[in-house]
Amino acid sequence: MKAIVTGQVGLDKKAYLQQVIDAAGQDVWLANVGDMMYAEAPGVPAGRILDLPLARLRDLRRAVFKDILARAARHAHTIVNTHATFRWRHGLFYAFDHDLMKAFDADLYVCMVDNIDAIHARMLRDGHLEHSLKDLMVWREEETLATELLSQIVRGQGCFYVQARGQEASTADMLARLLFRPDLRKAYLSFPMSHVMAHPPLMADIEMFRRQMKLHFVCFDPGDLEEKYLTQLALEAVEEGRRWVTVTVEGRRMNIDAAELVSIVGDIDGQIYARDFMLIDQSDLIISYVPRLGDGRAGLSSGVERELQHAHEAAKDVFVIWPSDAIPSPFVTETATAVFPSIAEAVAYFAERGYFPDAEEGGLFR
Repeated sequence: MKAIVTGQVGLDKKAYLQQVIDAAGQDVWLANVGDMMYAEAPGVPAGRILDLPLARLRDLRRAVFKDILARAARHAHTIVNTHATFRWRHGLFYAFDHDLMKAFDADLYVCMVDNIDAIHARMLRDGHLEHSLKDLMVWREEETLATELLSQIVRGQGCFYVQARGQEASTADMLARLLFRPDLRKAYLSFPMSHVMAHPPLMADIEMFRRQMKLHFVCFDPGDLEEKYLTQLALEAVEEGRRWVTVTVEGRRMNIDAAELVSIVGDIDGQIYARDFMLIDQSDLIISYVPRLGDGRAGLSSGVERELQHAHEAAKDVFVIWPSDAIPSPFVTETATAVFPSIAEAVAYFAERGYFPDAEEGGLFR
């Protein structure tokens, strides 16, 4: 297996991908292009390599990638940790060479994404101060689009994936499964988010659903990248006349300018909409959990309804878990492959129909 993993600066991909390799437990060489370029140019101070002239950067990158081509043949699996684009003092420029990517011929192209407040915090931590939140939102879209285009030009359809880094360890397991368990089906998890956050029992039910599905599938979970709460915090701060919004990122509190956060509210909403549909498109099936409200009604959100419709129109298998006393509408039943009254019955259905392959003895995620 050979994979190209991209993502904007501020993801801490190197450490994260080592977690993925540890979870896989296989012979995997992690080729960190940035580290290899610094090794190729020992006179360049740390953090300054992007200040080099573009021609020099290109020569360094090509030398490093030729080394990767030679060394990859000695390993069963290779993950190349790199970027598709850079936005730096030179402006926006690409960070790959088509001929060398063609020669490497990766099986998978994965663009990692993360919450914009987490990206911002890591950038500040590492001394990268000259950026705005808008810059980071735009760069994320550029990196995703460039990686998808690269995958289609080199490999064709069906080998590009967006994967959220998130704060939970389960995302590293999911990426390991995506890379090393092609026999596992890929499922998009659909559930209400914004309007149930103030209801702990419903959140607990949704968390149980997420955990159960992640035991059996490669799951693309929109809850692994949740930025909508930032828009609410920003608008509340402006209404109350506060200049700063305080958030907690990886256990540390950080202040963000409220006006700057308000300026990207449209970007956050637009990227959530586009990204969730992209996650559905890269999945084999969608599994939706519609929680039962305290009065017995179904907690069906407009977002979940739209996701179910999109999946149906994309010819995906659509499964709905509906524990409510209310009868689901035809807009649910007529688009669903099957509707279940509980998580347990859904799991039993999947097991009986061979949705869960038997794990090999000693294999990954037994």
